[in-house]
Amino acid sequence: MMEWLNIAPWLALTVVTFVMVAGQLSSRRAIKRLEAQLRERCETLGREMHSASSGTIGMGQRLIGCERQLHELRTTVEEMRQNDPLRVSYDEASRLVDLGADIEDLMNTCGISRPEAELVSALKRRQAVA
Repeated sequence: MMEWLNIAPWLALTVVTFVMVAGQLSSRRAIKRLEAQLRERCETLGREMHSASSGTIGMGQRLIGCERQLHELRTTVEEMRQNDPLRVSYDEASRLVDLGADIEDLMNTCGISRPEAELVSALKRRQAVA
């Protein structure tokens, strides 16, 4: 029985050491598995981020192109408004109505038709009332 008491601590120590080594090996495997999953997730996120940024850059370039076209169109429309001979006639007709010209005067002075002269006159009267 004495022998058994001398061996028991060594046997217990051996069992505890074995359990600790097995636990450590299990933990290392789990850590390696988690590291692999983390690496894979980082690579996936990197690819997704690259795709998103590429799409954003392309959309930004398209937006800049659209803004350029819009600016050019606004400039063209403004030039057309300024150079439109009919617009000058209507502006002149509107000014003459303010000075008290009648429909005949508008037709003769501005070179516009009777319905146009009546329309300009009616619009100016309506603006004066409002």
